[in-house]
Amino acid sequence: MARPRKRRRVCSLPNIKAFGPLNGGINRKASIILSIEEFEVIRLIDLEGLEQEQCAERMGVARSTIQRMYTEAKQKVADSIVNGKVLRIEGGDYILCEIDREQCPSCGRGPHRHGRGRGF
Repeated sequence: MARPRKRRRVCSLPNIKAFGPLNGGINRKASIILSIEEFEVIRLIDLEGLEQEQCAERMGVARSTIQRMYTEAKQKVADSIVNGKVLRIEGGDYILCEIDREQCPSCGRGPHRHGRGRGF
């Protein structure tokens, strides 16, 4: 019997959900989907400068899970850039940080910085 999948904790949803080439040669069928969790891993490691271990703690999963997600996310971003494919950020199996509290116990952000998981 398979172990149930652990939902990843996400503290920030993307403001912009699609990226692609500007030269008009967009092949909409050749788009790449980056999940919300993969977006969060890229944000935490590359933007905030966290180590994989710190990222794993924030998201509530194992470091090996973060390593796998990070590798897959980088491959998707590279494929989008190199091959001129549209990159869409959507979907996944995640929970948002608490938005009703004064401060998130995971990331320390206040409720004004959190999105609400609608529209995905």
